[in-house]
Amino acid sequence: MNIQGEVAEGFEAVRDAFVRNVEVLGDRGAAVAVYRDGRKVVDLWAGPKDVDGGEDGEPWAAGTAQVVRSATKGVAAVVPLLLHQRGLLDLDAPVGAYWPEFKAGGKERVLVRDLLAHRAGVPALDVPLTPAEAVDGTSGARAVAEQQAFWEPGTAHGYHAQTYSWLLSELVLRATGACLGQWLAQEVTGPRGLEFWIGLPQAETARVGRVGPVEPPQTAGGLRTRPRRNVSEAYADPSSLTRRAFAAITPLADENAPEFRAAELPASAGIGTARGLAGLYAALLGDTEDGTRLFTPETLRLAGTELSSGPDRVLVVNTRFGPGYMLHSPASPLLSPASFGHPGRGGSLGFADPEAGIGFGYVTNAHAPSVTADPRAQALVRALRAGL
Repeated sequence: MNIQGEVAEGFEAVRDAFVRNVEVLGDRGAAVAVYRDGRKVVDLWAGPKDVDGGEDGEPWAAGTAQVVRSATKGVAAVVPLLLHQRGLLDLDAPVGAYWPEFKAGGKERVLVRDLLAHRAGVPALDVPLTPAEAVDGTSGARAVAEQQAFWEPGTAHGYHAQTYSWLLSELVLRATGACLGQWLAQEVTGPRGLEFWIGLPQAETARVGRVGPVEPPQTAGGLRTRPRRNVSEAYADPSSLTRRAFAAITPLADENAPEFRAAELPASAGIGTARGLAGLYAALLGDTEDGTRLFTPETLRLAGTELSSGPDRVLVVNTRFGPGYMLHSPASPLLSPASFGHPGRGGSLGFADPEAGIGFGYVTNAHAPSVTADPRAQALVRALRAGL
C-alpha cells in the first residue's frame, strides 16, 4: 500500500509502525499525525477513503476525515473546561443549578465535575432511544433528566458511553445558550483551522469516508486482541449495565448516514482528520505556530487531574478519568502518566502529553472490536515513545 505524507527526522519508527498496521494488523484506510512543541513531525495517511473501498475506490487524501466515535469525548471536553476557565461554568456546582429538570431520579447532588468524570450514575436508559430520537435535539436530554440513577451519584464511576452526549450537550446549552458543536466551531476549531466537527457542516460532507466493522488478525505480534472473559461476558449479557450503556441508542445508528454525521453527539459522532485531532491537543498545550494557548496552566493541570479511578461499573476494568478525559492506565495506555485524551471504540485515539509537548491523533475507517486500547493505536504510541 502506498503510504503518503511525511515524518521528521527521528520519528521514522512511527512510520514503520503505521506501515505494519496496514500490512500486519489489518488496517484499511487510516491516518496518524503528531505535533511536538508546536511543530508537525508526523503526518501520514494510506488506504481507501471508504472502509469498503477496493483498489479502484477513492484513495484516502490529505484532508480525508472519519467518524472517530468516543475520541470525540476528548475534543468535546475542551468546551466545559474553557467555559470553566472563563468563569461561565462552575465544576463544583450541582448540574441542577444549570439544568433544574436533571435533579429528578436521585440526581439532585450530581456536580458538574461528577458529570464530566462519569460519576453521574446514568450510563444507561431504562427505555433506549431510537436513532431518530438520539439526534432530534430534545429526546436525549429529556431521557437522561428523567432517568433514575443506577447508583448514588458521586460514589462510583462507570463509563457513560452514549448518555454522555446528551448530558454534556444540554449542560453546555443551559450554561451558554449555545450548542456545544457550534461553540466549539466558533471559539476553538474554526479560528485555528482545525479539521474537526461535532455536527458536520454540509460543505464538508465530500471529504468524509465510510466507516465499518472489521475483524482484526487473531494474533498481532503478542498484542492482546481479545478481551478477558469477564469483559466479554459483560458485553454479551443483554441485562448487564455494560451492554445497556452501549445500547442507549437501539438499534445502532448508521454512522455513515447524513443525519448521524450532522448530529451533535459529543460522545460518539465527532468527525475529523488525524491532523485536526492532533492539532487540537497541541493547541491545548500552547504548542501552535502562532504560540497561542487554549488552556491556561491551571486548566492544563485540571485536564490531567484524576477525578475517577478503580473499577469501572460499565467497562468492567479499572479506568481513570479526569474532567472529560481518560487518563493513562493499563486499560487505556497513552504516552505517559502525564497524558490525557480519549480513545474511540474501534481504533481512533487522540491525546496530549504536556511533559513531552505532544499532540497525537490517529483516525481509521476500520472499526475493530477494541474499546479502550486498540492494537494499531497502541503500536503507534509505542513507536512514538521509543523515539522521544
